[in-house]
Amino acid sequence: MKLLITGASGLYGSKLAETALGRQYQVYAVHNQHSAAHGVPVQLDITEKAKVEKEISEIKPDAVVHAASMTNVDECDLSRELAWKINVEGTRNVAQAAEASKAFFLYISTDYVFDGEKGRYKETDLPSPINYYAYTKLKAEESVKGALINYCIARPSVIYGATTAAGKINFALWILNKLKNKEEIKVFVDQYNSPTLNTSLVDMTLEVLERRLTGVYHLSGASRISRYDFALSLAKTFGLDEALLVPARMKELSFPAKRPKDSSLNTAKAQRTLKSKPLKIEQAVEKLKTEMTQLHI
Repeated sequence: MKLLITGASGLYGSKLAETALGRQYQVYAVHNQHSAAHGVPVQLDITEKAKVEKEISEIKPDAVVHAASMTNVDECDLSRELAWKINVEGTRNVAQAAEASKAFFLYISTDYVFDGEKGRYKETDLPSPINYYAYTKLKAEESVKGALINYCIARPSVIYGATTAAGKINFALWILNKLKNKEEIKVFVDQYNSPTLNTSLVDMTLEVLERRLTGVYHLSGASRISRYDFALSLAKTFGLDEALLVPARMKELSFPAKRPKDSSLNTAKAQRTLKSKPLKIEQAVEKLKTEMTQLHI
């Protein structure tokens, strides 16, 4: 299969490219600022419609995974024009070009499309974003639905993994680094998500592509867990000092953009449909430890 990945230098995109290559896929790795480590590198700004059309029409991929996005929640709130350009217009450009090339399309969205008032959201629940980042991701989902016939919209939650990527450190590594340095950290006890190990998301993604599964899927971790309990699970699994984790509440810290209190996802549909099942937090953190040991981290 010929696969084109946008955001191929990111935590998820780079692992997807690496794993797909290992399965004998032909991988085209689209990146902008940070060069991609795996696959045939394609330097491209997704906001430049004509260039996106040209590249995708020349490559003629069988499938496109669109993971490129402006993801900093506060930055999106402060730079709304740029967030709209990248997250909505950029997605529309890639989606339309994929449709013109008759490629299957998978869009990586977010749990943040929900307001966080109830948690354990199903694919059928109505999105209601409370910050601009989430608003642009929802509008991007609508662009995908409007542009394509064969598509899948995947919603993960708090993606983490064994390495840094594109100059960013993920939540799990940030916690582990702080604890290894014997630093005390405040972690929210009242913010709930469904943390998603990047390698698990990759396995689920590749199954979706190979089976051409369409519609909306919650491809996150299988556990609803607070940020604090997630950090606690990491500390226990890696044998680090749990006492350094200080329980905090969301109201104690102020951010430019609002965060949903409980954006955890119901993964029952993915559990029913996929052979690569969403992982419970205990399985995922153990897998993370194994991966970091193999990488000598």
